[in-house]
Amino acid sequence: MTDTRRRVKVYTLNEDRQWDDRGTGHVSSAYVERLKGMSLLVRAESDGSLLLESKINPNTAYQKQQDTLIVWSEAENYDLALSFQEKAGCDEIWEKICQVQGKDPSVDITQELIDESEEERFDDMSSPGLELPPCELSRLEEVAELVASSLPSPLRREKLSLALENEGYIRKLLELFRVCEDLENREGLHHLYDIIKGIFLLNRTALFEVMFSEECIMDVIGCLEFDPSLPQPRRHREFLTTTARFKEVIPISDPELRQKIHQTYRVQYIQDMVLPTPSVFEENMLSTLHSFIFFNKVEIVGMLQDDEKFLTELFAQLTDEATDDDKRHELVNFLKEFCAFSQTLQPQNRDAFFKTLSNMGILPALEVILGMDDVHVRGAATDIFSYLVEYNPSMVREFVMQESQQNDDDILLINLIIEHMICDTDPELGGAVQLMGLLRTLVDPENMLATANKTEKTEFLSFFYKHCMHVLSAPLLANTTEEKPSKDFSLCVFVLSDDFQTCQLLALIVELLTFCVEHHTYHIKNYIINKDILRRVLVLTASQHAFLALCALRFMRKIIGLKDEFYNRYIMRNFLFEPVVKAFLNNGSRYNLINSAIIEMFEYVRVEDVKSLTAHIIENYWKALEDVDYVQTFKGLKLRYEQQRERQDNPKLDSMRSILRNHRFRRDARTLEDEEEMWFNTDEEDLEDGEAVVPPSDKMKSDEDLMDPISKFMERKKRMLLLHACGVILMSNYYDPLFDCKMLLTLLVGGLVGLVDYPDDDEEDEDEEDADSKEESPPLSKKSKLSS
Repeated sequence: MTDTRRRVKVYTLNEDRQWDDRGTGHVSSAYVERLKGMSLLVRAESDGSLLLESKINPNTAYQKQQDTLIVWSEAENYDLALSFQEKAGCDEIWEKICQVQGKDPSVDITQELIDESEEERFDDMSSPGLELPPCELSRLEEVAELVASSLPSPLRREKLSLALENEGYIRKLLELFRVCEDLENREGLHHLYDIIKGIFLLNRTALFEVMFSEECIMDVIGCLEFDPSLPQPRRHREFLTTTARFKEVIPISDPELRQKIHQTYRVQYIQDMVLPTPSVFEENMLSTLHSFIFFNKVEIVGMLQDDEKFLTELFAQLTDEATDDDKRHELVNFLKEFCAFSQTLQPQNRDAFFKTLSNMGILPALEVILGMDDVHVRGAATDIFSYLVEYNPSMVREFVMQESQQNDDDILLINLIIEHMICDTDPELGGAVQLMGLLRTLVDPENMLATANKTEKTEFLSFFYKHCMHVLSAPLLANTTEEKPSKDFSLCVFVLSDDFQTCQLLALIVELLTFCVEHHTYHIKNYIINKDILRRVLVLTASQHAFLALCALRFMRKIIGLKDEFYNRYIMRNFLFEPVVKAFLNNGSRYNLINSAIIEMFEYVRVEDVKSLTAHIIENYWKALEDVDYVQTFKGLKLRYEQQRERQDNPKLDSMRSILRNHRFRRDARTLEDEEEMWFNTDEEDLEDGEAVVPPSDKMKSDEDLMDPISKFMERKKRMLLLHACGVILMSNYYDPLFDCKMLLTLLVGGLVGLVDYPDDDEEDEDEEDADSKEESPPLSKKSKLSS
């Protein structure tokens, strides 16, 4: 197998400061006689040719970036990079480089990025910055080369940034851009493209503030239209000025806020559409641009949030029936983008943001919007609702419980969400999937609060099952039959719309019900049993769509996994294994997910020894399953069933197995002593008041009134001795199975021979004659009983 740790891509930096892929191969380090030193060798994985042979120079600055990248310069304007497939390989080669240079492998840069020759080159630089060439049309090429040569070195980037900032150089460059564009000077425009793109890669906030100012930003975008690699310039400015028109859905009175919104949109457009996609080596060079957009959005949200007049007017127009559809569409889209911007806020600021929206009545407004016919408006409202649910589901739950006291079930917010999910017209049910995820978050007990005065879980789940669950399960009940399956395993007749979209919807509903079975308790149990939900779900196992049949099987498997006897009795009473067995037989010999899921369900019953379900399966479906022999699951179930019946028919044998099972291993000596003491105490308590222990010879053997209790007593002693001897063997600290089984067998056989029914009258006479000839024996004590 090829060692993927050493698998790398080799990159070289071209004249346009773009990284070119030179091929993929495997890197190694070895001593090269020709180069007189340890070198990095990369051989192509396709034909074994040598892609790279580079001596590890002790004075070369190597950089490790992003855990899988090593970058260095071998000569002026000749940069190399190795991009590793795995971090382990990068670390291995990096350690070799550091070993040659005598550096600690924990560093990310082995040398200072500026070597001695470069230090001499920049000795004459003044501390504020670098002296730039005059900003003239004839010097643009020189400026472009200076910017490109400064990018690889942090020190040179810093000096160039200071020079551009202090001399107002950017504004001068933009004046030249307007001149070049008027003169249609393509060469100059191409140089300006390289210069402006290089300034972006300097990653300097002060430069961005100049470039993104109101008077400069459109010219900056204009410079970036003239990419030398494209045959024709782009038309970004035309799009921003004509196509992308700014609409104030609610008039913004603050000019600073309006300017900030314009700026943020344009900078976002530059990042997403104008600038070329940065390579892995340039992503970090644009981090300041990302931060600029981020903090702009934070500032916009804060300014809008503080403008109470603006928000009041926004919500008033959203809920006003007189607002036309186009206007409402714009308002909802604005509110959606407003909520999206809030994701950039810090947690404490986000708390204040959503609290402000809640006080403004965003949830009642969403309820009104979701009831409208416009699909686009409802879609945007759903996105807004998702922001609220993901941020604070308790706020949404509290609102819907309060409105349930005033409104009918049909117009409750959650029921509107469920109806939109059911009526989703998307063939792939993208909206329904999103809404189902929101419902799942709302009914998840893990994010419900519990206080000293009330428990949100109890209150909300009671509300949900009373007011909403019937709406959620309506498609399931409408697409399944009312007719119950019969005990004689006849075919289950059902009515089911088996088209793909309906099956997708039913699968979503069953998945949510499965989630409820796992996380809710008596609420879902009562609903399933009272509404016969499991039987309705199992009808879906006959669907032609395997994903829906598997959803139904997962639902039943989750119920069985609870090992709840209420569920088990419900399953047995309604013969709900019948559709499962039918689906298994209809699947035939195909080895697929349905086959595996059903076998795993029966295997779980067998392994967990669910006695009631085991008996039910064997008694009702054994004839249909007895021929399945490619797995031992069903034969194992039959064996479990037979053992269970055997224990029921012979409870003494079951108790003896229990003794063997429970006492077969080493026992604590103190426990043994306690049990022996208990036996002795029981021995004395067995004696009735006034009953004496005397040998038979001390009494008249013809006295039946006295002989009967004495004989019973002695028989009871024999039984106790036998059981105690067995217990001593089983509870001994060192258990020898072979020896102890023989001993137990001897004791049991001998004991059973002695423990027969009382002798007949004739036998008693013979015993009396034998007894007369014997000597009297002393009374039995506890010690003598043990020795005997």
